[in-house]
Amino acid sequence: MSAEENILVVPRHVFDRLGAFEGLSFEPQRYMASFLDPACNRFLPRGAAENDPTHKQLIPYLVIRHGDRVLCYTRGKSGGEARLHARMSIGIGGHINDGDTQAAHFDGRAYFRAVERELHEELEIPGGYRQRIAALLNDDSNEVGRVHLGVVHLVEVDSPEIRPREEAISGLRFASAEELVPQRDRLESWSRICLDGLARLLRG
Repeated sequence: MSAEENILVVPRHVFDRLGAFEGLSFEPQRYMASFLDPACNRFLPRGAAENDPTHKQLIPYLVIRHGDRVLCYTRGKSGGEARLHARMSIGIGGHINDGDTQAAHFDGRAYFRAVERELHEELEIPGGYRQRIAALLNDDSNEVGRVHLGVVHLVEVDSPEIRPREEAISGLRFASAEELVPQRDRLESWSRICLDGLARLLRG
């Protein structure tokens, strides 16, 4: 039996101290320096973290943009989060585990290495791209959201010819906000929040 994954978390009280919010915050710099301070983060076994609302799992959530369209897909059953299966999404994301650090502590450089790993594990991207942290995302309205905190990255790609590397990603395509709005109820909760704030996310 393989060892349980240890994933990156920050204490809920750190988030509360910095200013808890619901939905999107377009002031990520207000939070990230503390979240990526080795004194403020730690790794917990995933099974424990999924049921521990005193900690927030820090999740990069990558919104892929080509022009005025964003990448969308449907989550398959082979994905790691059973509560999100069959939901549409406009975000590529995943946990950060202790294999993403090359030192005794986890800092900003380790975080961005983890983001690059996640991006290239999930997608094959021909051509160049640029990415930046655009927002933070919090949704305490459901059991998944209460133990997760999203770091929304906007990734602008030069080519739309993106292909999935994971079986959990199906129906991959680029769509405009106008195409996605009628399908809003099919989106997972984080994607609904991002869709509602998409104009500002894309505007930067």
